[in-house]
Amino acid sequence: MAELETLARPYSKAAFEFAAQSSQMEHWGSCLSTLARVVEQPNFVMLLSSPDFTTSRASEILFKICDEIIEEHIKNFISILVENRRLTLLPIIFRQFERLKSAYDKTVNVNVTVARAIDLDQQNRLSEVLSVRLVANINMQVHIDKDLIGGAIIRAGDTVIDGSIRGRLVKLAELLNS
Repeated sequence: MAELETLARPYSKAAFEFAAQSSQMEHWGSCLSTLARVVEQPNFVMLLSSPDFTTSRASEILFKICDEIIEEHIKNFISILVENRRLTLLPIIFRQFERLKSAYDKTVNVNVTVARAIDLDQQNRLSEVLSVRLVANINMQVHIDKDLIGGAIIRAGDTVIDGSIRGRLVKLAELLNS
């Protein structure tokens, strides 16, 4: 998997740099998302793996499927991917593009798992605190997991803050058993 990430990196950087220079970040992100989903479809994967299927035919089908959203620069980008037999990297390219975009925007995606629903005021306060701590804008998703008993688990990239009662009980059990 790390090899695929490495192969996709120059393409995602090129797409990101062009999108940033042309002020089309949202458009490129949306197009790459759609193209990645198409390429991940089982029928499309099967077509790409067929020995009788040519790369030019693959780009032709992809352009027909996504014709309404694809403009000339994105067609050129896809053509380069097809020419280099890298079309299957589109989902990875999209994820890397989104990470580059988040870093550029200084935005961090945060997943908060709570034991019970929290109101909008609590979400806003938590977002403010995390914004100061992570020195970034926060894009927060809240999920409910009743097994937590109470508290919350916050995941922001590689950072995990476990403030759940279940997490504390597990730590206490580990201390008592050691």
